[in-house]
Amino acid sequence: MSPRELLARWLARQLPAEAAAWLEKSAAQVQSSGKDADLYMTVSLVTRKVGKADLTLSDADLREAQASRPGWDPRMWSADQAARVLLVLAQEADPARLARCLDQLCNTADVSELAAFYRGLPLYPNQLRYVARATEGLRTNMKNVFEAIAHRNPYPSEQFSEGPWNQMVLKALFVGSPLWPIAGLDRRGNPELARMLCDYAHERWSAGRPVSPELWRCVGPHATGAMLQDLERVLNKGTDQERAAVALSLRGSSDPAAAKLLNGDPVLAAASRGLSWERLVSAG
Repeated sequence: MSPRELLARWLARQLPAEAAAWLEKSAAQVQSSGKDADLYMTVSLVTRKVGKADLTLSDADLREAQASRPGWDPRMWSADQAARVLLVLAQEADPARLARCLDQLCNTADVSELAAFYRGLPLYPNQLRYVARATEGLRTNMKNVFEAIAHRNPYPSEQFSEGPWNQMVLKALFVGSPLWPIAGLDRRGNPELARMLCDYAHERWSAGRPVSPELWRCVGPHATGAMLQDLERVLNKGTDQERAAVALSLRGSSDPAAAKLLNGDPVLAAASRGLSWERLVSAG
């Protein structure tokens, strides 16, 4: 089943009959009319017609989402966001039209609409077409829009080159957004990002500001030389949460020097074996 079919099924199940009928009719109209104005008008009515309740999904629904589009994670979607993406996808047979309309919609969208369109990025045809749009979206000062791209979204890890990817991770820390929901975070880690994050940590230390323990997740697997010294500093002087984060990050390194550093505290090394980044952050 395609993502569009899944969205339609989930919404039909959840919405009141009148709202579900309106959405089904509107999607068919957008698909058949060929008029961009039909999409713009319908999208503008979504909140009033559909409401803003969370999209209710079961574990089976989430498995179907993964099977339909690997990496797709709609757990944080709302009903109005799902409806907007469904309406955009009504044009998926005409990718050029879809891209043209999506540009116009993003240019005029409010915050909630913009978050919806960015959550839909992994579902649109011709994925490379939207890289510039996605990187532009990351420049926003609106945290929920930024997280619509960065969190639970496979698009950045699949389509971004190293530079934009690294900037996205760094900005997440800058705006106080957690790293653990970023899809592909460990797979896309790289030495340049590790160096950037250590520089950022030094800036924070110099200003007497705390450093997010999650930062070290992207450093440990690529740490050498001075970066290992930064990790050692945290192991010696950091809070319990920071030390646990460094221990967890060092588990991802194949460098013998990293293993030696980790094993310098056997109790901490043992405790890190049963730890995940999500648990570490939620316990902080």
